[in-house]
Amino acid sequence: MKRRQFVAASLAASATLTTGQVQAATAPAAPQKQVLELRVYEFRFNLSQANLESYLKEGLIPALNRLGVKNVGVFGEMGKPEPAKTYVLIPHASWEAYGSSATRLSTDSAYAQVRARYDALPPEKAPYVRYSTTIMNAFDALPAIVIPKQESRLFELRTYEGYSEDAVRRKVKMFNVDELPVFYKTKLNPVFFGEVIAGGNMPCLTYMLTFKDIAERDANWKEFGNNPDWKRMSAAAEYANTVSQIVRVFLEPLPYSQV
Repeated sequence: MKRRQFVAASLAASATLTTGQVQAATAPAAPQKQVLELRVYEFRFNLSQANLESYLKEGLIPALNRLGVKNVGVFGEMGKPEPAKTYVLIPHASWEAYGSSATRLSTDSAYAQVRARYDALPPEKAPYVRYSTTIMNAFDALPAIVIPKQESRLFELRTYEGYSEDAVRRKVKMFNVDELPVFYKTKLNPVFFGEVIAGGNMPCLTYMLTFKDIAERDANWKEFGNNPDWKRMSAAAEYANTVSQIVRVFLEPLPYSQV
């Protein structure tokens, strides 16, 4: 009797395990989140940007495309500020792809030819003064960048600093769970949302929106501010004191940008 009970229990456990394995195997996989690299190149007054543009347009971007890195964005600040800056957004498919990108680029002969000319520039023709790099994990709610229509566009790049790591974690949760749906509803059109892993202004998150023009931008932000869902969540204790400072830059795509 005991043997029959043991066998029955074993079969039931085996069936349960098999069912669980089948469910795990057939469950849809979570979308892989991109690793976003944002470079900001800075120029001195009267320093030509042509050498950097040639390197990006003829060398780096085509080589990245050949590696499978699509939709590389290149932007300049609106209003022609001094010092001038060029922003380069590189969406890597994964951490593995990001980590191996330099090695894979080194085997690209066409890229090497352009890079050789770029590396041979003398100091008086330096392509830039310096550049900074920010590395981000794409948000769960927006795992890959969104490519807007190819038309005249205004881009708004926003960085939200937090007074602590926990403040930023709570703000990331706020976007993922509650805030992004309101962005879509009020036509604050996302390009990307990234949790900053390494870079300046940490701890922080950075995101980019796009609009047809400044008038649409102002109208849609006003609609967002009046949205009852936004008012409700912004008053929630869970999301209190999540942003200590906002850094905002308006950008426009350069002619060879893929975003």
